[in-house]
Amino acid sequence: MSKQTQASGFTTYRRLLRYALPYRWAFVVSFIGFAIFAATQAAFAGLMELLLNALDNLPIPAYLQKWWVFSDTLPPWQILLPLLAVSIFMIRGIGSFLGTFFIEKVAQGLIHDLRVDLFNKITVLKSSDLDAENSGHTVSKITFNTQQVTAAATNAVKVLIREGLTVIGLLSYLIWQDWQLTLTFLVVGPILAVIVSVVSKMFRRYSTRIQESAGDITHVTTEAVQGFRIVRAFGGIPRERKRFNEASANNAAQNLKLAFSRAISTPVMQVIVAMAIGGVIFLILSPETAGNSSAASLMAYMTAVSLLPKPIRQLSEVNADLQKGIAAGDSIFSVLDQEEETHTDQPEALNLSGSIQVKDLSFSYNNTETVLSDINFTVQPGKVLALVGRSGSGKSTITNLLLRFYEGWQGKIEIDGKSITDFSLDALRSQIALVNQNVVLFNDTIANNIAYGELENHSRDAIIAAAKKANAWDFIQEQSEGLDTNIGEGGLMLSGGQRQRIAIARALLKDAPILILDEATSALDNESEKLIQDALSHAMENRTTIVVAHRLSTIIDADEILVMDAGKVIEQGTHQSLLDQDGYYSQLVKSSEA
Repeated sequence: MSKQTQASGFTTYRRLLRYALPYRWAFVVSFIGFAIFAATQAAFAGLMELLLNALDNLPIPAYLQKWWVFSDTLPPWQILLPLLAVSIFMIRGIGSFLGTFFIEKVAQGLIHDLRVDLFNKITVLKSSDLDAENSGHTVSKITFNTQQVTAAATNAVKVLIREGLTVIGLLSYLIWQDWQLTLTFLVVGPILAVIVSVVSKMFRRYSTRIQESAGDITHVTTEAVQGFRIVRAFGGIPRERKRFNEASANNAAQNLKLAFSRAISTPVMQVIVAMAIGGVIFLILSPETAGNSSAASLMAYMTAVSLLPKPIRQLSEVNADLQKGIAAGDSIFSVLDQEEETHTDQPEALNLSGSIQVKDLSFSYNNTETVLSDINFTVQPGKVLALVGRSGSGKSTITNLLLRFYEGWQGKIEIDGKSITDFSLDALRSQIALVNQNVVLFNDTIANNIAYGELENHSRDAIIAAAKKANAWDFIQEQSEGLDTNIGEGGLMLSGGQRQRIAIARALLKDAPILILDEATSALDNESEKLIQDALSHAMENRTTIVVAHRLSTIIDADEILVMDAGKVIEQGTHQSLLDQDGYYSQLVKSSEA
């Protein structure tokens, strides 16, 4: 593994552990618990020496007298050794409980904070970054990748501390018993370090691929489930099954590669450790060593040596979880390090009249193809501006820029004579109500979908009034629980027209000075459209309104109409004046009537 990769891994893991700082008291308790657990391992080896001394009828060592506080004299071996054995395992159990429970408390707190930070970050990412990111991969980072971090923060840390302290404790005991003999065992340390380094690189590489393939699975599944009607109607079931099979097969293949690396690394390390143990046994049985030590001390030494392979094996196996967590941490921090929407500490946009002025506006996504070029218009307070044109002409881009969903335009966009960049994002958006073509409803009640977000404190009467204005109250009353009816994910329990009217009611409840209707009546049948147009005509009173529409019948009464094509305004005027020009708009009207 390169030094740069190692440094990156250490940096990521150290950054993950910073999330544990609020829970450091629990970490300290856990560390103490695992230290107690590790100490009992060495104590068990010492118990074996005492057992052999008892079998040889040797006297009880004097150091035990110092620890015995129950009487002036020690009990006989027959009573003392069982008491010591039970005590060791009781202390071991207490240490194991403290270590395991409190490290889990640290880990769950860490993961919760990390997951919340990740979700909070996603809610304020730049729109361009969200557009570019695959939604399935984004969801996978919150679900699957954080689970990988959980394994690294719980299993990995638990094993690293518990088994690491166990190895340190046993080695300390071995050095105390015979430091020269222990040096033979430590010779294998550098060899094990090289193996861990090589295997860690493989683990990290395969873990990254596993996380990417898990994102592909989430993406394919989400598309197939959300679009199941189209999938079935167009005979797409075989195609979606093939896509899912390929994504799942790739995930399985990457997991198998990781399992292979994991399966081969542990036995290799165990063989090397076994060779070191064999060398120790060879030296113990040599006349020089055997003649200088008692059988009891040699047995205690070998007991401690025999206890070493298990923690060493667990330390080698946990490396996979550790590398998974680091790879997942890299993907999570790549999101947390992205730029957010540009926020400014500007005055709140209160009591705006709603006048809008756009001067020499040009814009391109990611500095590539220009989608708006030299746009100019003014909307006086309370007036209606309509944007018409073929798909892709730039109509919705204008409304997106007005809401500052995107940055980096050239020219000026002003509200009440002030640049929209002079307002904070929250203040700006609080003055604009939006209803777009792709209605977004949540798996909640009708009331909570109307009074959503900053509108949640509105009264029941205000919600009902907005529903009535949007011509939604009649069908709401027909629902099983009225306003308290849950409408399912995406509002699937409602028809398309009903969903659209809920969205319009939400915008009406906001009662902002500026209203944007982006294809707001596209999902309505003719009868509903007439009712909604009547409701909206009242809602538009004393409110600046921008209407993006394909249905030209919905914008006949607009105060001004901008006709757009290829990101430019090619005609401008009222409905009648544009008909009199007999230009592009007139052709659109004639084709729609036909």
